Amino acid sequence: MPIRAVDLAVLLLYLGGITMFGVRFRRGQSDVRDYFLGGRTAPWWALAASIVATETSTLTIIGTPAIAFAGTLGFLQLAIGYIAGRILISVVFLPAYFRGEFYTAYALIEKRFGKHARRVAALTFLGTRALAEGVRLNAIGKIVSVAFGTGSGFSIAAVTALTLLYTFEGGMKAVIWTDLVQLVLYLAGSATAFWLLLGKIPGGWSEVVRASAAAGGKLQVFDFSLSFTQAYTFWAGVVGGTFLTLASHGTDQTIVQRLLAAKNLRDSQRAIIASGLIVFAQFALFLLVGVMLFVYGQHAPLAIPGGDRDKIFPAFVVQQMPGGVAGLVLAAMFAVAMSNTSGSLNSLASSSIMDFPLLRRRSEGDPAALLRLSRRITLVWGVVLGALALMNWKEVLEAGLTIASITYGSLLGLFLLCLLNPRATARGAIAGMIAGLAVILAVWRYTPLAWTWYVLAGTVPTFVVGSLASLLDNSASTPMGNPREK
Repeated sequence: MPIRAVDLAVLLLYLGGITMFGVRFRRGQSDVRDYFLGGRTAPWWALAASIVATETSTLTIIGTPAIAFAGTLGFLQLAIGYIAGRILISVVFLPAYFRGEFYTAYALIEKRFGKHARRVAALTFLGTRALAEGVRLNAIGKIVSVAFGTGSGFSIAAVTALTLLYTFEGGMKAVIWTDLVQLVLYLAGSATAFWLLLGKIPGGWSEVVRASAAAGGKLQVFDFSLSFTQAYTFWAGVVGGTFLTLASHGTDQTIVQRLLAAKNLRDSQRAIIASGLIVFAQFALFLLVGVMLFVYGQHAPLAIPGGDRDKIFPAFVVQQMPGGVAGLVLAAMFAVAMSNTSGSLNSLASSSIMDFPLLRRRSEGDPAALLRLSRRITLVWGVVLGALALMNWKEVLEAGLTIASITYGSLLGLFLLCLLNPRATARGAIAGMIAGLAVILAVWRYTPLAWTWYVLAGTVPTFVVGSLASLLDNSASTPMGNPREK
């Protein structure tokens, strides 16, 4: 069933409106502080919304219901770890970040371990973020293929181009405030889908509870089994989710950039913790939609396009929702894709410019020239992300999380060496990163360990080997002081 005219109109109105809204933030930009940190003028609640919108992707909206459709609400255990990780970030990481005028997370690494370590950390981020964002953009192609019955290439190009336009022009201010609009839109669209879906199930919520129990407890949240091969147990969720969040929100420039854009440390701490509570609520919503889709399918035929579970929710939206409302929900899905892409583009550009002095050498001392260069680098990354999105990825939610988890462990281990080990040296830290990455690659390739443990599995060897190598580093005649003590 092709998309209806009214739904197409709603979708096009959104795409045009959000692009023009973002472009207007070009006014008032004079240097890279404005472009990459928004002049540090955004309120904490807007930053919290931006963090949520950035970490929530099209993968989340279509992938999370697919997980609950096939399983239970167990994914919610991971969201508990997300909250715990944010609390630790506010106590351990943020005070160190606000002891300097930092544009990127990796400036902290240079302060402790020097320029080479900073570049290694930044390269790790650039590679990870580019691949993960390619997977996220690929997810929008699945939605369009269901809604329009066409290939995904054009939709990926269109979303990338429109997002690139307002990010190129408006910088971080455009990213933050369009994120806020997009968060409101996709939560409203998802809540609308929830109530309409519930209304289509004979017997309403009582039938959801009955059918879920009959299917083996699909409303079950907690699984306390001690298994390292199951991704969604209590222990994997809380411990693995905590370490995943420490890495993704404490060391990944895409999120750290928003935390650095806060007016002060207290606002940054408020933003990160508030975002965790919002994320927990939205995951609960998306998972319940998946369970309800399963129950609905017991009463009415529910086609799974191409056997791809990621397309179940988009198919329901297009086929079962009334005109206009379907367009709203589709716009919400596009909103998430654009929010992710805009944040990634700005953070990739900021790391490229600020962490690699060679790129900005000719523009040093000229704020206007450096600003122009930053926009050009944003454009380059837009092309890269669009190309990566055209690759053939499998189930998108776990693919995106797995890619990030493989490299996050060594990156988090580096930051923990920086913050927690006053005797760690630069060469020891790099040795630890190499060891951590080697271990997690071996784990990923040769063991059945669930992806939720990957960050921990990479962090521990990075920290241990880095600490031992530092003790053997004879060139470090005196320890270099812990930045938390300065």
